[in-house]
Amino acid sequence: MEPAPAAATEEVVGVEEEEAVEAPPVIYTMENKPIVTCAGDQNLFSSLYPTLSQQLPREPMEWRRSYGRAPKMIHLESNFVQFKEELLPKEGNKALLTFPFLHIYWTECCDTEVYKATVKDDITKWQNVLKVHSSMDWLIVVVECDAKKKNKTNILPRTSIVDKIRNDFCNKQSDRCVVLSDPLKDSSRSQESWNAFLTKLRTLLLMSFTKNLGKFEDDMRTLREKRTEPGWSFCEYFMVQEELAFVFEMLQQFEDALVQYDELDALFSQYVVNFGAGDGANWLTFFCQPVRSWNGLVLRKPIDMEKRELIQNQEATLLDLRSYLFSRQCTLLIFLQRPWEVSQRALELLHNCVQELKLLEVSVPPGALDCWVFLSCLEVLQRIEGCCDRSQIDANVSHTVGLWSYATEKLKSLGYLCGLVSENGPNSEDLNRTVDLLAGLGAERPETANTAQSPYKKLKEALSSVEAFEKHYLDLSHATIEMYTNIGRIRSAKLVGKELAEFYMKKRSPQKAEVYLQGALKTYLAEGWALLITHTRKQLAECQKHLGQIENYLQTSSLLAANTNLTEEERKHFCQEILNFAKEPSDGKGQKVILSMHPFAQLKNLHFDPPNAVIHVGGTLSIELTLVNQMPITVSIDQIAINVHFSIEKNSYRKTAEWLTKHKISNGIISFPNEVVGFSLSRSSLPMLELYEMYERSPSDNSLNTTGIICKNVHMLLRRQESSSSLEIPTGLSLEDGAHVLKCSNVILESGVNKIMFKTQGKEPGTYTLRQLCISVGKMQFALPHIYPIVQYDVYSQEPQLKVEPCSDILLAGIPQKVKFTVTTGHYTMKNSDALQLSNADALPILYHPESKAVIYSNTREKTSEASLMIQSSEKITSISLPMAPAYHVIAFELEVLYLPSTPVCMVENENLSGKELRRTSKEKESSHNRMATIDQKVTIDCPWSIYSTIIALTFSIPFKAKYSLLSAGKRKYIQVCVQNMSEICFRLSDSNLKSSENCADLILDPLNSKAEQHIYSKQAVFFVWELKWTKDLPSSLQCQFSVSFCSAPSEEHSLSLKPYIYEFQLENFFTLYNVKAEISPPLGAEYCKTGSLCSLEVSITRLSDLLDVDKDEALTESDGYCATKLLYEVVDNSSNWAVCGKSSGVISMPVAAQATHKVHMEVMPLFAGCLPIPVVRLFKYLPHHSAHSIQLDADSWIENDNLSVDKNVDDQADNSSIKSRSSVHSATSAEHKGLPMPRLQSFSPGQVFNSSAGMQVLVIPSKDDHILEVNVT
Repeated sequence: MEPAPAAATEEVVGVEEEEAVEAPPVIYTMENKPIVTCAGDQNLFSSLYPTLSQQLPREPMEWRRSYGRAPKMIHLESNFVQFKEELLPKEGNKALLTFPFLHIYWTECCDTEVYKATVKDDITKWQNVLKVHSSMDWLIVVVECDAKKKNKTNILPRTSIVDKIRNDFCNKQSDRCVVLSDPLKDSSRSQESWNAFLTKLRTLLLMSFTKNLGKFEDDMRTLREKRTEPGWSFCEYFMVQEELAFVFEMLQQFEDALVQYDELDALFSQYVVNFGAGDGANWLTFFCQPVRSWNGLVLRKPIDMEKRELIQNQEATLLDLRSYLFSRQCTLLIFLQRPWEVSQRALELLHNCVQELKLLEVSVPPGALDCWVFLSCLEVLQRIEGCCDRSQIDANVSHTVGLWSYATEKLKSLGYLCGLVSENGPNSEDLNRTVDLLAGLGAERPETANTAQSPYKKLKEALSSVEAFEKHYLDLSHATIEMYTNIGRIRSAKLVGKELAEFYMKKRSPQKAEVYLQGALKTYLAEGWALLITHTRKQLAECQKHLGQIENYLQTSSLLAANTNLTEEERKHFCQEILNFAKEPSDGKGQKVILSMHPFAQLKNLHFDPPNAVIHVGGTLSIELTLVNQMPITVSIDQIAINVHFSIEKNSYRKTAEWLTKHKISNGIISFPNEVVGFSLSRSSLPMLELYEMYERSPSDNSLNTTGIICKNVHMLLRRQESSSSLEIPTGLSLEDGAHVLKCSNVILESGVNKIMFKTQGKEPGTYTLRQLCISVGKMQFALPHIYPIVQYDVYSQEPQLKVEPCSDILLAGIPQKVKFTVTTGHYTMKNSDALQLSNADALPILYHPESKAVIYSNTREKTSEASLMIQSSEKITSISLPMAPAYHVIAFELEVLYLPSTPVCMVENENLSGKELRRTSKEKESSHNRMATIDQKVTIDCPWSIYSTIIALTFSIPFKAKYSLLSAGKRKYIQVCVQNMSEICFRLSDSNLKSSENCADLILDPLNSKAEQHIYSKQAVFFVWELKWTKDLPSSLQCQFSVSFCSAPSEEHSLSLKPYIYEFQLENFFTLYNVKAEISPPLGAEYCKTGSLCSLEVSITRLSDLLDVDKDEALTESDGYCATKLLYEVVDNSSNWAVCGKSSGVISMPVAAQATHKVHMEVMPLFAGCLPIPVVRLFKYLPHHSAHSIQLDADSWIENDNLSVDKNVDDQADNSSIKSRSSVHSATSAEHKGLPMPRLQSFSPGQVFNSSAGMQVLVIPSKDDHILEVNVT
């Protein structure tokens, strides 16, 4: 047989180790393809190979795998080789790359004799070899050629040969024999034959893959489960699982291949962690051998065969295994076009390797690991640059910047280790160490030998000299800082800059280091990193000292001296640096160094005495400062000064002593916020994190989808901070020059809390604001430029004032009430002859008690003395002698006053109000129903300190409210007066009296009150009743006056002839004109009214008097000496007990003559059983349409409507016991009609109509009819 084409045979790997050549096999898995052996006619296969190799991978096939793994579409390619028995796997061989997945026998035999003579025996031998090696994946291909069939005259049909082959070899597997017809011709028949053949070939290959890979995975899984047994080797298992990864890579299933390496990575990492915890495996000892080579990662070829052979021979170190494993992962990730994951995994790998070497206690020469990490970082970066363009790299700097930073860090460590950063350069020991490190790198790899900037050359060059190291380190540092800044990782950029500053300090370049230290410190201050701030400040202090920045150095030293994160010795050192500078002699210019006071001392609180920080001119104010000395030692202070700003407000009229006392703080203590030393915005000032659990559930089945933690106040924590807030040292501190300075000299400040007392005297009136605090120590000053919160004290000059106010909430008229007089002396000094002159008023006498006292208070309301009060009264003047009192004191005393009301309370009823005025008046009455009437009484007082008189207004409240009611009983009239106590105290009433202002002898007011004296309690009422009698006609209007004497109920403290409480009112049209009587009779033959039966209602309207003046109106008609008036009656049942049948209202002509009677009959029906009240009968005057003061009715409403409606505000005329005077204006619901003029109604005044049947009831019995209740149930 002839061999397969060279392109295919060169890719085959040696099968058995004992048969392998001396050189290790080179495995290029991307070049490998599944092996398919070809037996039979090799010339035939060689002619078909080009077409077969092109057509096979053209169509994808779905590969379904076991264990529920998702199916995948793959393109199959094969490496067709000549069949040899040596290619068949032997027992125990786990190499999948050299495993033949399918065996094909090719023949184009068309002659039966030839088949029997040679082909059959050859196929039999071929199958026997396969059976010996348990290879069951085979296929026989019979090629049919029409040209050969024409040349043969005595050949059997093609199907005879195929049938014989199937009968001889494919009894149970007839599909293992296929026919390829004229494969070299370009015809549809040939194409169909090729398609069927290729489909069969792909199917058999996939079946073989699935079966053999499944068996391999089962064997591999079994091997992994034996890892706890003695003698188990990770390296052997590594080679087995990697073989599976090779196959997946060969099939271009890179994701599955990567999974295999990730599983190996995780398994090895777990063993290392367990080893660190004390549970070590025996095979790990192979990886604990000392590191002798640190040439970094190899990523420029698909497989590092050297390291693979070390792993296979169990000679690899930890770095060798990790390097090889990552190189394979890197290759697969690049095939998957995920280069940025390579950088992420590389950074994790490098950090993990450092930790794993410590856990396994592997011996590593100093600097060797730094070299390995540095080379590996650059190798990964160059590998990524090789597969990505520059725009992609710039856009994904965030993925690679970590490697740049790590490489910079390791190069710095190598520079320090090899003496390349020291001032004097490397010594002999450093040079020997450098030589050893370079020797561990070995020779440069061939794949990077021609690269100018290879990691090997960079490291070798960087370690060659001080200048080269500085160049490489600065390039890496600046590139890393730029990358971090561009992606917004400012903290990381500042950290690299801080390391660069340390390098510059070592190189004696403090001016370059300061820029990076200040930048880092600014960031740490803004975010509140306490330890980082402390460490950076120490470096900055050293830098400032070298630069000769004295002021900045002293400020930084003060911050460090107050920093509790430092040791006590360090704090004392920096404090002593400050004190040493302060003790140095002055340079003669008199200039003092001004520093911020915050780190040196902190203002805790301030205490005023007096507490309200208000003094008068000449008064003394004490200010006690509480200072916390934050230095670790006691400091002697030359002077502590407070600069005070004086101002006179434009609105100085508000700054009276009273206003200042009410609006100033009461306790006198002002606390200042605690400020963390050296922090302008520390984390302690930020709010606490508000973290809450978050669960997200599926809306369909309520199953938990995600869970996490959310921060609800993230808007408070991530607020943008002002750029100026992170400045550490306030620049340009200046002290104000002013005339007002409070000083305290030669003070010893102990470490901790100190109290310092200042005293000042008020000179000019105004507001004094404490602006600055300055502590002087030698030629240094520590200044607090702004005292916040604002601290002020006030000095005032006050004019004398008199204030008169009641001692109780309200002053009641008619009884003695106490009034408090308060005299504020201000700047005036009270002399012995000074007195208050009050003008007398008849209604307001001053009641004098000999035991009255005047109390004198100081400006702070402390009682100083007490003196008797002298009062002298004359006809017009009452003089109150004031006791002697110094300036800015208060004289207070109380006197009793009595207001005697002289004007009676009038109650005048206006019957000519319109509807709107009536409603407004009723609302005003309701709002003032619970309020007492008030009267203002003015008093004129002459004060000794002023030429002008002072007018004081005192408001007195009338404790009573009275109202009257007119009651009728036929023609008899009664007047009822209700007196209500509106105050909170009780009174005793006596001598009640009611009289008429006309003093008519024909009028008699007969009292019906039983008691001469009565008590009236708070919020209660007392009623008085008189019967009105007369002998002959009285006028239509009667003016009445009610009076009653009163005093407070508990006791009579003053025997004064008190004037009574007087209430006046007027009665109009109070004579009874008509008597209305209603009677209900049962039906004929019945004794009682029954429900549902018609009953007779008789309404009798009787005139009780002859013609009076009140009858002379538009309704009156006169004819031949006969006078009559028209009335409208209406029957109304508001309680719905009766149903009025027929018309319920009508108009009648009533003669105006005594005892004239008109009767109306109608029918009503009781609706309920029981004692029912008789329906109400209302009576109105019927007026023509042109009459004023009337209501226009709808044409139908007064004739046809049974329910005539009138204004609800009108009193029921049948209710003659009404106690309120009402307006005579009424309105109907149908008052507006745009047709012909309609008649109008006018109601009678209270008392003119008497309803004699009011309150009467009629007994109604239920009917005997049976009632049926229908219930519908659904």
